[in-house]
Amino acid sequence: MRDHPVEAARWIAVVVVVAVVSAVGACRRKEPPTPPVATPGLTLNHDKAPLGSPVDVTYRFVVANDARFDQDYRVMVHVVDTDEEMIFNFDHNPPVPTSQWKPGQTIEYTRTEFIPVYPYVGEASIQLGLYSVSNQKRLTLAGEDVGQRAYKVSRLQLQPQTENVFTVFKEGWHPAEVAEHNATVEWQWTKKDALLAFKNPRKDCVFYFDVDNPGSVFHESQHVQIGLSNNIVDEFTLDAGQSRLRKIPLSATRLGSGEMAELHITVDKTFVPALLNAAASKDPRELGVRVFHAYIDPR
Repeated sequence: MRDHPVEAARWIAVVVVVAVVSAVGACRRKEPPTPPVATPGLTLNHDKAPLGSPVDVTYRFVVANDARFDQDYRVMVHVVDTDEEMIFNFDHNPPVPTSQWKPGQTIEYTRTEFIPVYPYVGEASIQLGLYSVSNQKRLTLAGEDVGQRAYKVSRLQLQPQTENVFTVFKEGWHPAEVAEHNATVEWQWTKKDALLAFKNPRKDCVFYFDVDNPGSVFHESQHVQIGLSNNIVDEFTLDAGQSRLRKIPLSATRLGSGEMAELHITVDKTFVPALLNAAASKDPRELGVRVFHAYIDPR
């Protein structure tokens, strides 16, 4: 005797439901919640920052007692707007690779980050994470997960660029250049002598001088001096292939009472790429050092 079509359909439906429930249960058993490997934290030396300005960011990871790292993970640092859209990031490798982090250890370090000149001002949030560079997989951390294992750790008020101290690149500078694959990376080459003028804040401040010697065609070290009002306020040696971020205190006394102040940057050795035997460049410019940021911070 053949089964009635309605009964057969009911039987098939029951089998399908049972199979689905079993599969879901199996998936749940296979993917238990992953325990957090660390608790992230972040503090800023300024809670307000104009576009283009530096902020000192202290990162902190308290490693869980049972944590194990199978590779070196990268730190994800996303700055997002009020719509949770990323506007820029400060992703980096921690100074101590995660493969060397030990259970119960606290990893803490400070980095100076420069706020990109991005067309957004207002409230921003900072999200931290740890991810694999090989497959982009993110680790579970302890904290406020805003989705996809990104953890909200701080807020920052982004201000207009006009809030910065008015600065003029005077004599001795070549026009600004932009990195081919990253429009947020910009620099200017100095000549042997360069003048940087700025509106006198009439109070103690810090001069952030972010500079390098790429070492691509010129392989000699350079001695750099920075003067203010006929006084040397800083000097250092820059080796080929080396980058330096100098934080130079400028006292209100040395700045004087004038409306404007000037810093005199001197490099002992310059080069012309087109004249170097090992270079295929046709660049005829006299180049000193490459400056990424020259910022007066009176905050």
